[in-house]
Amino acid sequence: MTFSELGILPALIAALERQGIVEPMPIQVEALPALMAGKDAYLTSETGTGKTLAYLLPLLSRIDTALAATQVVVVVPTHELAIQIQRQVCDLVQDAGLPVRTLLLIGGTLMQRQLDKLKKKPQIIVGSPGRIFELIDMGKLKMQAVRSLVIDEADRLLVGNSLDPIRKIISAAPARRQMIFVSATEQPECAKELAVLAPGLTTLRAGLGAVNQNIDHTFIVCERRDKPDVLRKLLHALKPKRAIVFVHRNESAELIAAKLAHHKVAAADLHGAVDKSERKKAMDDFRGDRVTVLIASDVAARGLDIRGVTHIFNFDIPTESKAYLHRVGRTARAGVKGHAVSLMTDEEVRLVRRYRSELGIEMTQVRLREGVVMSVEIPSMTRGRLPDEG
Repeated sequence: MTFSELGILPALIAALERQGIVEPMPIQVEALPALMAGKDAYLTSETGTGKTLAYLLPLLSRIDTALAATQVVVVVPTHELAIQIQRQVCDLVQDAGLPVRTLLLIGGTLMQRQLDKLKKKPQIIVGSPGRIFELIDMGKLKMQAVRSLVIDEADRLLVGNSLDPIRKIISAAPARRQMIFVSATEQPECAKELAVLAPGLTTLRAGLGAVNQNIDHTFIVCERRDKPDVLRKLLHALKPKRAIVFVHRNESAELIAAKLAHHKVAAADLHGAVDKSERKKAMDDFRGDRVTVLIASDVAARGLDIRGVTHIFNFDIPTESKAYLHRVGRTARAGVKGHAVSLMTDEEVRLVRRYRSELGIEMTQVRLREGVVMSVEIPSMTRGRLPDEG
């Protein structure tokens, strides 16, 4: 189907064409008719498959540009993701020539500036749950005209400390508003909350499997103390256009940053960024090709959509398959090829079995020889015999 057949505004279709997007992706084909009809829905598909556009396009198509009031609220778990989605909304509105006002509401910025911008009656709000609820509670963000409320990365926002502000934001909106929940994975712990927040929810799925089939998965075995040097050598051998290195801890990020800086490899440390300005500079440098390597944690990189990421390096290995899924989903987006490389100790190799079993992927062991990455033939691996996970 085409975007036109799916009922998207011609101006938005023209805007998509300017951005090089001419055909809807599977999740968009599934979602657009239901969301255009105003249905409550849960959108789920593998990372990098166009879920953000799947809800932005119908919501922008249904905006009443003559109504000076907030009509759409998009809630996301991180400042970086909020900034990214706000940028995507602004690009679409500008390229389409739509008279739609948008506003980013996140913490770490001057409250007074946001209050001043709220007086201009933005039709679309994108932000973090804490700041959005704070402004609602102050009586500054009016929710009476809200028609659609989006909870992006729902598997993260509907659990733990985020759940209470999410409930309060939803309760502040009109009873007849449209609810849209979005996630790359379906979590059982969220199902009960979804049934309460949006009874009769329509689940819209797309994708062949949990993990993007365009990703090659490899791992290399080394001592933990050797990981910084091995990473540097892998970067030299593979020459990624853009790479994200995932870590758990500050000390890992600091080791990597120091090692790469010593060898004149341009890198930005998103994990170690302590305030909004540092995070913004790290992301701007990475997107602007001033650095080729971004060091990040799972929290820092959650939901980021950065075009052209060719490689993901797991420096600190995730023990949960879900975390591995979210990490590798930063590459191979929009149908292009990507590569995921995990640096594993002998003890961590047992996780290969878990990833294979729970995610349905194949992982190839590689090694470095004279600056070249080579496959390692291990017959037992193809037959599934790996060390017990214990």
